[in-house]
Amino acid sequence: MFRVGFLALLLPSIGSAFGAATLVENSEQVIISVRDQKLMLLQNGAKVATYPVSTSKFGVGDARGRMTTPLGVLQVAQKIGDNAPAGAVFHNRRWTGEVLRPNAPGRDPITTRIIWLRGLEAQNAHAFTRCIYIHGTPEEKYIGRPASYGCIRMKAKDVEVLYNQLPLGAYVQIVPDHLPKPGPVKATKPAQTNAEPEESWMSSARSSQKPAVAQNGPRT
Repeated sequence: MFRVGFLALLLPSIGSAFGAATLVENSEQVIISVRDQKLMLLQNGAKVATYPVSTSKFGVGDARGRMTTPLGVLQVAQKIGDNAPAGAVFHNRRWTGEVLRPNAPGRDPITTRIIWLRGLEAQNAHAFTRCIYIHGTPEEKYIGRPASYGCIRMKAKDVEVLYNQLPLGAYVQIVPDHLPKPGPVKATKPAQTNAEPEESWMSSARSSQKPAVAQNGPRT
């Protein structure tokens, strides 16, 4: 079990902007590798688990109107789905009452749990308003390769476990390269935004899988 100095790297660059007391209280962090399509959960700098994920099929970035996965350091802003069953279907972050089994044909909603992320850097400042989540998906057969519309998708059983282990305020770093051994890149240029979420364009974007640029907003 190797150790990663994740929190130590973050404190100098983010602490002054967001308050060091808030930062040091959280011992759990996550690193997501776009290249590996894997998520690593850390506790007190030590690796706890690694899970396969899917990031965006359209690449990385944080521009509004593009269905890409943002890079950099983010934070868990909200958690939605306490006690919902595996496969619970969410619309506008509310459980519809429907439950889907993995790989249900022709279905691609958000399921099981929602971990809503807020960007802490200039390069991911729109993540919260773009509704970038870590969430479950019925399309588990595609997990392990880029298949989402901006969010980070996980298998139902994996996102349930992560949801229970990752507290509000925990740090999530998305990197373009392999999962690091010595530690991730330092965060720079923290940014804040007060804009409202763009949830309204998620549903309309789901109606088409062809364009890399959403006309009405991001997908998941």
